[in-house]
Amino acid sequence: MFKKFTREESISGLNQAKSSVARGVKGKIADQFPYLEENGILDILLPKKTPMHLAKCPGHISLVVMDNEPLFFGNRDGLYFPTLRLLHKYPLMMPRLRVDRGAIKFVLSGANIMVPGLTSAGATIHDEVEEQVAVAIYAEGKEHALALGVTLMSTKDMRDSNKGIGVELIQCLNDGLWKTLKLE
Repeated sequence: MFKKFTREESISGLNQAKSSVARGVKGKIADQFPYLEENGILDILLPKKTPMHLAKCPGHISLVVMDNEPLFFGNRDGLYFPTLRLLHKYPLMMPRLRVDRGAIKFVLSGANIMVPGLTSAGATIHDEVEEQVAVAIYAEGKEHALALGVTLMSTKDMRDSNKGIGVELIQCLNDGLWKTLKLE
């Protein structure tokens, strides 16, 4: 999704959000990531007094920007994701799945994650999730997340079928959004 993301070509508008829109976005993020709300992190990341900016990107994607730093992105369906940089700061904020070593190069190149890469000996399903849930993708032997995705089937179905695409990749390390530190 963000493989060729650049500030100049991928953002069509960067506007300050009205307070009602900012509250709505913050509420959706709080509902989706209760860990941030419960630990008071959300008020630090998205304070009331600091203006929130929304950047419009192709494919009906909007970036939530605070102090020129992209923190979250969401699609038209209302599903929000943290950027990988934010996920590295708060790794417990979303459900985790771990792929085996053989899948690392494919995940880093932006490929969707096949179920056998999640159910093999080196892989682990840390958290039970349903389908259409945002998940962090970790790798066997690595400390930090290497990608974000959306499950296309529940983890129970992954174990039962052991074939097909399990997670649609949304963002991975070293893509355009990862390389974008500030939007200025």
